[in-house]
Amino acid sequence: MDWPHDPDGEQGSEGMRQYGHAVLAKKIDEEEDFPLSAADYVEQYGDHPIRIDYETVVSVEEIFEGVEKEEFDDFVEFHQELGRAMRENGFWFYEGAEQFVGDDA
Repeated sequence: MDWPHDPDGEQGSEGMRQYGHAVLAKKIDEEEDFPLSAADYVEQYGDHPIRIDYETVVSVEEIFEGVEKEEFDDFVEFHQELGRAMRENGFWFYEGAEQFVGDDA
């Protein structure tokens, strides 16, 4: 796929190789962007690359296909929903992540 920028370049990872959740979170301003519409986020960043692991890059739009909420009230809610969607759809590569997530997540 042709990406609008290099997922490992300055625009994709702030000069260092950043993965998944970190890259998604850096696209928003915790103080100014909430409440945040999932549709607006995808409209603005849908074609942006997100590195999942050392060999896998997917688009923001692909990750958001598993997101159930239409709007996020705050940064915590955004993180929780994105984490859930990423885990359930195979976009979470951290070993042992399940030990930090209870049944209420």
